Amino acid sequence: MSEMTVRPGNIWSSASFPSPEAMALGLLWLSLALLGALQIQAEVSTPHLIPLPSMRRIPVQPRFQNKQFQGKWYVLGLAGNEFNEANHSQFKIYANTYKLNEDNSYNITSTFAWNDTCANWVRTFNPTARRAQYSLANIERYTGIQKYFFLVVATDYKQFAMLFFKKFFRNQKYFKVVLYGRSKEVSPEVKEEFISFAKFLDLTDQHIIFPIPNGNPQLGRGEG
Repeated sequence: MSEMTVRPGNIWSSASFPSPEAMALGLLWLSLALLGALQIQAEVSTPHLIPLPSMRRIPVQPRFQNKQFQGKWYVLGLAGNEFNEANHSQFKIYANTYKLNEDNSYNITSTFAWNDTCANWVRTFNPTARRAQYSLANIERYTGIQKYFFLVVATDYKQFAMLFFKKFFRNQKYFKVVLYGRSKEVSPEVKEEFISFAKFLDLTDQHIIFPIPNGNPQLGRGEG
């Protein structure tokens, strides 16, 4: 199965933060890709959940630079088939820190507030055969998880990133898109691209949430 990659110069370009012209091209690409994706048969759906999209619909960051991606990212947007705006509107901003190991795996430390204390949750993700894709290491230690990986969809390394996560848990299929920022704010244009991409994957406004500030310069509360 071939990968869908995006031409340099549009919203997904890693060269620089997108200009208005690049943003327009990115939106055009999304429209064209959506038309093409309508011809792709969806995977078997899980009852009561939006079906998991085919991986052929997920773009990949061109020429992904794993060293540049290291460091702290704040979770500024979440969209997925297990999220509901009414139930998750009080999620708070938290941080994920990526540290590259010698074997090119990542240690990912999620830092969040828990009962007025600082909590860290560390997981390791190994690189896969697909560019910019990583799978959860030692998966047998995580009860109920059958498959869990993420794919870097787009990033400029300095300001924003968008990631796609796929998880099989107790025979249920979940997916989500995460918007990262190096600071606790990103431009409205990037937020719009995040929303557009989520809807491209058949999610609705009810499945999209933006974690709220918690007043702590270091921490946030939520899930990784």
